[in-house]
Amino acid sequence: MTDAEPRVAATFSERLDALPFTRRHLRVLTGSGLGWALDAMDVGLISFVITALAVQWSLQPQETAWIASVGFIGMAIGASVGGLLADRFGRRSVFAITLLVYGLATGASALVGGLAALLVLRFLVGLGLGAELPVASTYVSEFAPARMRGRLIVFLEAFWAIGWTAAALIGYFVIPASEAGWRWAFALGAIPAAYALFVRWGLPESARWLERRGRHAEADAVVRSFEESAGATSAPSPAAVPTADAAPPVATSVGSRLAALWAPEFRVRTACLWLVWFCVNFSYYGAFIWIPSILVAQGYDLVRSFGFTLIITLAQLPGYAVAAWLIEVWGRRLTLSVFLVGSAVAAGFFGTAGTEGAVIAAGMALSFFNLGAWGALYAVTPEMYPTSLRATGSGWAAGAGRIASIIAPLSVPLLLSAGGAPALFIVFAAFFTVAAAAAWGLVDRRGAALDDR
Repeated sequence: MTDAEPRVAATFSERLDALPFTRRHLRVLTGSGLGWALDAMDVGLISFVITALAVQWSLQPQETAWIASVGFIGMAIGASVGGLLADRFGRRSVFAITLLVYGLATGASALVGGLAALLVLRFLVGLGLGAELPVASTYVSEFAPARMRGRLIVFLEAFWAIGWTAAALIGYFVIPASEAGWRWAFALGAIPAAYALFVRWGLPESARWLERRGRHAEADAVVRSFEESAGATSAPSPAAVPTADAAPPVATSVGSRLAALWAPEFRVRTACLWLVWFCVNFSYYGAFIWIPSILVAQGYDLVRSFGFTLIITLAQLPGYAVAAWLIEVWGRRLTLSVFLVGSAVAAGFFGTAGTEGAVIAAGMALSFFNLGAWGALYAVTPEMYPTSLRATGSGWAAGAGRIASIIAPLSVPLLLSAGGAPALFIVFAAFFTVAAAAAWGLVDRRGAALDDR
């Protein structure tokens, strides 16, 4: 090719993958991550609120379990529907709507006067929260350059630790301060409602999604904004006309997307992905929603129980940091399975811990490995499917996992009464072990471009 000959235009995907990490990437990551942190704050707060309400409202264990589980019922529905909506209407718009729904419902929870109203609002919170998480991970993955995509998604998931730490601080300082402390905690959870407006207008739509919808000029404008942020220029782009040899989308309707999840190409990865999500959700939510209550039941007062939980929560951050490094060194499957095995071992130790030091050490190990595993799981999930199916596949995997998060809080009181904390955490360890084995049925796309069909 001579200098006089025109350069062959790169595809949108190639242009995105060729970029360095820019301020535009940072804005997408932090904009999505702050929403993620606020989600985590809401989920974390409920574990502290349950402990306080059990005393104030004289609730039975099964009643407190329903406060947690009804939110997860909403999350299961929200995750499944949210993914379908994001593939149809766009990632950014659905992301903003989900934040608005659960932020308003959380704020309204501060005003409830009884269990029935709280259960209704927790269901609505779950609808928004369940849809937001898989949509956010899909959104960020579609902007991230291939060579750092896994690491950026783990960093996105690391915002969960920030939100959970905020919940632990509110649980430690605000909820025990007065009888209305739990109401103030819910009021703080309404912050996402205002943040949703920033998300809707402050972040770009996914260029990959725009391309698949035939909106090539808009996709080109988004990609060019990232290139300008990097100080790069691109060849004449295929903005107005799609390339002739572009692969057709795998699915174009709701029915075809759901059917495609179980097509021969995807059925093994879908089955393994759903199994990992189910097992990790069961053990994570079964353990972390109930840790404050379990510590109180073991004789620790409310303030000390919340203090232990805060310390345990802080171990999430180094867990994410190590997972973010390893996921681009070891790959997705090995990193995920190693952190799941570590979670299983830590769960076994936590169930048998008999001293304050052992409780804190085992709890921190469980927090470290379990949240590192979550980071790897969120990184690998959007990579399993092509663009036309990505949000749907991510959402339904999360929805399958939420079934376990419904069952887990309801199962904890039964397991505790049958065998105490040791038996309970052995069950959690078993679920982590199954998830570690299922992780090897996933496809490892470390460093590879996303499938843009």
